[in-house]
Amino acid sequence: MSRLRTPLTELTGVEHPIVQTGMGWVAGPRLVSATAKAGALGILASATMSVDELEKAILEVQERTDRPFGVNLRADAGDAGQRVDLLIRHGVKVASFALAPKPELIAKLKEHGIVVMPSVGAAKHARKVASWGADLVMVQGGEGGGHTGPVPTTLLLPSVLDAVDIPVVAAGGFFDGRGLAAALSYGAAGIGMGTRFLLTSDSAVPDPVKRQYLEFGLTGTVVTTKADGMPHRLLRTPFVESLESGNRLRRATSTVGRTLAYKRMSGASWRSLLADGWAMTRGSDRSWAQTMQAANTPMLLRAGLVEGDTSAGMLASGQVVGMIEDLPSCAELVNRTIADAVAHLTAAHGALGGDAQKSPA
Repeated sequence: MSRLRTPLTELTGVEHPIVQTGMGWVAGPRLVSATAKAGALGILASATMSVDELEKAILEVQERTDRPFGVNLRADAGDAGQRVDLLIRHGVKVASFALAPKPELIAKLKEHGIVVMPSVGAAKHARKVASWGADLVMVQGGEGGGHTGPVPTTLLLPSVLDAVDIPVVAAGGFFDGRGLAAALSYGAAGIGMGTRFLLTSDSAVPDPVKRQYLEFGLTGTVVTTKADGMPHRLLRTPFVESLESGNRLRRATSTVGRTLAYKRMSGASWRSLLADGWAMTRGSDRSWAQTMQAANTPMLLRAGLVEGDTSAGMLASGQVVGMIEDLPSCAELVNRTIADAVAHLTAAHGALGGDAQKSPA
């Protein structure tokens, strides 16, 4: 099979310029190791794990494969330093971040040979983390699932490429080789895919839930702020529709209940929860009310993606769900994505014509 070498493959040591994004409750050891074995970059989602659970997950991936993989971290978490120490101790190749990590955290990771890849939603954020020493950035356009912004990938990607000199990985709206070819043509170093990897046979999401995803079309998602106070793209299920139409008192009551449930599940103390909440309000435009609502997300996603209870849980999804019709293995997905991308890039090169392909004198 042909290979596409880019700055992403060179920096991380993976075979193919494809990233499986760090989806909470989805990107566990099983999916990450299958992605790594397929030659792409799997990213463990650690936000829903305790420090001990993260260490066990890292060790499980390393038992399954010796190929490179990464871990997604919350830069504003009170225990971010402990998690970084885990990555260093166990030789994890890539640290990705949903929010910008502090310069000293980036420096520490790079000092130990770990590639730093923050996710950004605007060119100004990309410039900031690049100036702090990030090795590359991932941009997610508004088509992506989970927390997302209003700018589509087709506009966000070139704006970031024009703003920084470090490699850029494009996410939001990618599901096949045509998208990879397009992203590389823009100048990206690779693509990130979330929903497409969620809908593989290697994903631990219950099969009935996966089949439900396949029933949705291109208009089957909605961006709502009613789940946790921030824009969140989800499948338009009856439960999500009820969130959209529910009254304020009902949402406040359920927020408190889910906060208590998350505290019990995570084993976090009230002190650590309040400290994280304070960091979240300081590091973003969230109010305290929105920060409290953020406790909704882990429990609602767990109900849908782990327990399979779609009547009382959320299903994060990108708009690409309407283009997906099957559940391949990670190996099948990666192989056909690369083959398709090579075919499209070759065809595009051929469109230049014989004379145009000649080097100028």
